[in-house]
Amino acid sequence: MRRFAELTQASHEAARLIVAIAQSCAAMGRLFIMALAGGATPQTLYRLLAAPPYAEQLPRAYTHLFWGDERCVPPDHPASNFGMSQTLLLAPLGLPAPQIHRMRGEIRPPAAGAQNYEQHMRQFFMDHARPGHFPRFDLILLGMGADGHTASLLPNSPALAESDRWVVAVDGARAAPPLDRLTLTLPVLNRADNVIFLVAGKAKARLVQAIVADKTTAARKYPAALVQPAGRLLYLVGEKAGE
Repeated sequence: MRRFAELTQASHEAARLIVAIAQSCAAMGRLFIMALAGGATPQTLYRLLAAPPYAEQLPRAYTHLFWGDERCVPPDHPASNFGMSQTLLLAPLGLPAPQIHRMRGEIRPPAAGAQNYEQHMRQFFMDHARPGHFPRFDLILLGMGADGHTASLLPNSPALAESDRWVVAVDGARAAPPLDRLTLTLPVLNRADNVIFLVAGKAKARLVQAIVADKTTAARKYPAALVQPAGRLLYLVGEKAGE
């Protein structure tokens, strides 16, 4: 856990780490495969990555971007995680369309959207990445809700018990905003080489501290505490949420 006074400082650290991991993958001659987070917290980070100096350092030809979760809305909807990423990161960065792998939240029913994304992921990882029963992301970026949820793995959701699927649909009636969602599952998150939580605000900082202090107890209440990857796990916390 690394604490920073401001979210902007934490976002700069996240940007440096993302670029370093991407460059390491490119130096080995393989793709850099990352899953993006949605919501408000990573917006500062995405603006940083889309501009100098980070945009110039990112090996764009090697970079492929996926999403950790999506609201079940069209990509031009104000609540779309992809739409936010497209505006702040993808369009300014100029990443080629074949390297952008969005969750199609508009597919109905949501279970069909989850199946569509899982099939796409399975084909991509079989063709371009390291083999395994679950995909192995180089980096997954996650946020955390005030209730301890991460991606769209909500407290008490049946999705938390999923042990085989890569992507599932989640009933978001009690989420904010109250929209159904698609999410990567815990086995996928826990297969990653690197997981970075980017967290803003004092209340969430206390939640992270509780998870770090006693992960076993926290795991009974907070889905985020169930993220225990085989690789590196890092919490970057900006004590003040504002820029």
